[in-house]
Amino acid sequence: MFSWTKGDLDLDPEPRHPLMSSAPPGQLDDGAWVVQGRGVKPLPSPLDSPGKPEEQRSRSSFMQPSVPLMTEAVARQALLHFVASQCCYGSRAAGELAIRQLWQLGTYRYRLETFSESRLSEWAFEPFTKPRAANPAGDSPLDPWRVEVRAPPLFQGQTRRCRVPHSTLVRDCHRCHGHGRSKCGECHGAGRTRCVTCKGSRWRLKQQKRCQLCSGTGHNRCNTCSGRGSKTCATCQGEKKLQHFKQVVVTWKNNVFEFISDHQLNFPGELLSKVSGGNIFKDENVVVYPIIDFPDPEISLASQRAIAEHRTAFATSSRILRQRQTIEVIPITEVHYQYSGKPYIYYIYGLENKVYALDYPERCCCGCTII
Repeated sequence: MFSWTKGDLDLDPEPRHPLMSSAPPGQLDDGAWVVQGRGVKPLPSPLDSPGKPEEQRSRSSFMQPSVPLMTEAVARQALLHFVASQCCYGSRAAGELAIRQLWQLGTYRYRLETFSESRLSEWAFEPFTKPRAANPAGDSPLDPWRVEVRAPPLFQGQTRRCRVPHSTLVRDCHRCHGHGRSKCGECHGAGRTRCVTCKGSRWRLKQQKRCQLCSGTGHNRCNTCSGRGSKTCATCQGEKKLQHFKQVVVTWKNNVFEFISDHQLNFPGELLSKVSGGNIFKDENVVVYPIIDFPDPEISLASQRAIAEHRTAFATSSRILRQRQTIEVIPITEVHYQYSGKPYIYYIYGLENKVYALDYPERCCCGCTII
C-alpha cells in the first residue's frame, strides 16, 4: 500500500510576464519565398530573467493519490491480456499459475514542462504585384519581438511565420535581372532542340532517307519555351521586380524534464515513462519554484535541478510563457507465483496495468522483445 506523511510545499506568489494574446498581423501570402541560410539570426528575449526562485515561496500541500488496490483477479487478468498481445506466449500458464504473493509498491515521477517561445529573423521575398505595398518614406521596421503573434494552446508546440510591418524593400529580380523572362534551360536560348529520332543527323540511317520528324533539319522547336528561347521567370513570375521583406519565425516548444525516483527492483525504469500514475501535486504558473520538504528527497533535488536547468537554457534566448510541474505516484506490483512447481515473478505497473514478465514459463521462441 502507499503511505507517506502529508507535508507542505513552498512556492512563489503570482509571478510576472503576461502571455501575449493579440491577433497576428497576417501570415505570409501564397507563393512567398524564404531565403534559407542567409540573414537568419536568433533574437534574444527582451524580458528580464524572473529572478531566483529560491528567494520567494508560498505554502501548498500534497494530495492523496487515487490508485486502485491490486487484487489476484486483476493481476491474473493483466497477465492474460499481456500474453494475448505476444505472438509466441502461451495462455495456459497464465490461466493455471498459482499466485502466492502480491507486493504492491510505488515510485514517484517528477515532471517539469516549460512552454517557451523563441524568435528568428530572416528575409523572404515574393513577386512585386502591389505598388502600394512599398514602405512609405521614413518608416523603419518594427522590432521583431514587438510583432504581436497569437500563441497556440499552452504546452503545445508550433512554428509560425509572420511578416514584420514596415520592412518591405522593392528590387529588380535577381534571377532575370529585371527582364521578367529567363533563358530556357532546355534549349539554352536557341528555341530549338536536337531531334530525338535522328539525333541531329537529319537522316534515318536504316531507311537511308531524310528524317520526317524534323523535316531533315536535325532540330525541332523546343516544347518547353515554345521556340521563344526564354520563358517566364519562375522567381518573379514575370513581374520583373521582387518585394523583399523581413519575417519573424516564432517557435513555441514544450520542453520536458522528467525524473523517476529509484524503485530498487529488477525492473527497467524506462518503462515507467510510458504509463500514467496517480497525481499528487500540480503547480502551474508563469514560473514555478523548487519543491522542498517532499517525503522523497530525490524529488526535491530533481525539482531544484530541473528549474535551474530550464532557467539557464531559456532565460536569455527565449521567452518562458508558462511552466507546469507535477508529481505522480506510479503503482508497481510485484507478483510472485508458481507454475509446474517452480517460482516466478512478473510486474504490473502504471494505472494501465501494463505487464513486464522477463521469465514467463510458456514461450515458443526466445526472439521476442518483452515490454
